[in-house]
Amino acid sequence: MTAAQDWLIIGRIVGAHGLNGHVKVYAESDFPERFTEPGDRWIKKPADSQPGLIKLVSGRYLEGKNQYLVKLAGVDYRDQAEDLRQAELMVPESDRLSLAPGEFHVSDLIGLTVVVKTDQTTIGTVTDVFTTGHDMLEVTVAAPPENSEETAEADSALAAEKAIPHDSMRAKAAQKLKRQAKRKAKKKAPKTLLIPFVEEIVPVVDIATGRIEITPPPGLIDL
Repeated sequence: MTAAQDWLIIGRIVGAHGLNGHVKVYAESDFPERFTEPGDRWIKKPADSQPGLIKLVSGRYLEGKNQYLVKLAGVDYRDQAEDLRQAELMVPESDRLSLAPGEFHVSDLIGLTVVVKTDQTTIGTVTDVFTTGHDMLEVTVAAPPENSEETAEADSALAAEKAIPHDSMRAKAAQKLKRQAKRKAKKKAPKTLLIPFVEEIVPVVDIATGRIEITPPPGLIDL
């Protein structure tokens, strides 16, 4: 059997449709034939370690949703379709389809470092690709370096809280510290940007070096 890293994810089952086993598939491939042409596909449920062979019987595009309505062999009832929710549809790596110049496989874009072309400032990493009329790169912004002043402030507050002798006062101080910690954790949560994947904004995609260079218009990457 082909190793797990030798598979391409082409879509994800997001729900059931109707009573006869049809499933809705969120497309992670730009090739409609992956979902409309009958033939062998592979499916991997969240609990599975390896994908298994399954036949795609038929499929059609659902307008405006980046989804396909798909019928899989042996899935004939709604409860069977529901059981496939969040399962991934796959094809072997060797089954990659030819691309036109300027086209890329989604799997090749995930993980690329995004930098500003003019000054080479690192913005973050591509974590997903969405289609909303045109392709959008989801970029998770690089985390800023740890603020030593904030760390020292938190340590001082914790030491002060431990020095409070009275239980009720200590409890109030602990609650205050928890609220402060939650606010700081929220501030430190990863931020994401959506960058239109068009040549004017993304002129350089270098798969070999793992880099994307962008020329963002004003306001696009403001955080």
